[in-house]
Amino acid sequence: MKSSDNMVLYDKFRKVPEEAKKEIKAGRTKGFTDINPMWRIKQLTEQFGPIGIGWYYKPIKKWLENVGDEYAAFVDIELYIRVDNEWSQPISGTGGSKFATVEKSGIYVSDECFKMATTDAISVACKQLGIGADVYFDGDKTKYDMEKDPLIREKDRELLLQAAERTGLNLDAAMKKRGIKSIEDITVSVYTKWMIQLANAESKVPKAPEEEQENIEDVSKDTPFK
Repeated sequence: MKSSDNMVLYDKFRKVPEEAKKEIKAGRTKGFTDINPMWRIKQLTEQFGPIGIGWYYKPIKKWLENVGDEYAAFVDIELYIRVDNEWSQPISGTGGSKFATVEKSGIYVSDECFKMATTDAISVACKQLGIGADVYFDGDKTKYDMEKDPLIREKDRELLLQAAERTGLNLDAAMKKRGIKSIEDITVSVYTKWMIQLANAESKVPKAPEEEQENIEDVSKDTPFK
């Protein structure tokens, strides 16, 4: 492909038809845009040919991660496309989906988590080709961004407050630095990073009141070893 054609694929893929977009009308991702995954498959097929001939992907890694009692499934894939009879270098994508979710009635387990995580990973790889770029570029927020970084729960907030108190962390200042308005807006990724740092931090030793400090006698003169 010539350098003058660098934006050809991007420009072909960037616009998403209205019928392939769906506004999420309820829940934590209300107001965000979901893109029909089959539209991406259609774009790849129209441009490069059937899967396995003009494009394909390889699952590289599958694993589970947990925060408390909840688990999420993750998949790494490599996407390959054929351009001018030459195969591309791998286009990486990582996707995630909930496996075990704590609900009022108990823990809900999804038996389609890895399938959904794979679909998500393909969408991430496709995004790098410009597929659906106009949707992603508009405020840079979609359903997928929120799903992969949910907000922490009340139990997690309590643990964070305890860790901040133990180490003397100014939580309000830390949140302000990241543009977080309140503790309810802290995401799992930020929470995890902070908790790892706080776990390795020394506990804050309480200082004696000033009056007591003033009355402490200097006993160093009576110490036999200096």
